[in-house]
Amino acid sequence: MSPDLNECIALCYRCAAACDHCVAACLRQPDADAMSDCISLNQQCAALCRVTAQLLASQSELSEQLCTINSMACQLAGWASQKYQHEHCQHSAELCLQCAEMCMEIGMEQ
Repeated sequence: MSPDLNECIALCYRCAAACDHCVAACLRQPDADAMSDCISLNQQCAALCRVTAQLLASQSELSEQLCTINSMACQLAGWASQKYQHEHCQHSAELCLQCAEMCMEIGMEQ
């Protein structure tokens, strides 16, 4: 496995953890209902990041397609999280957007 691929796998797992944390923290906010976009997109992003990391690690034939889909999910979650000033949202946004960029690069290389 190339260093870029290992970096992408690690970043996917870090992104998933940040998304999980964001979801849990958002659900504890008094305005959680108003943050449903952030919560939902971070849940989807976390799930896709884990699957993407697993398939990248196993060198699946589906890696290219999944990286592209994961990149879109990360980008959407990042944009949704950026709208909120909570520290957990900003941290998630940062990792989501980094992961989106790296997954797009990996998807185009495969």
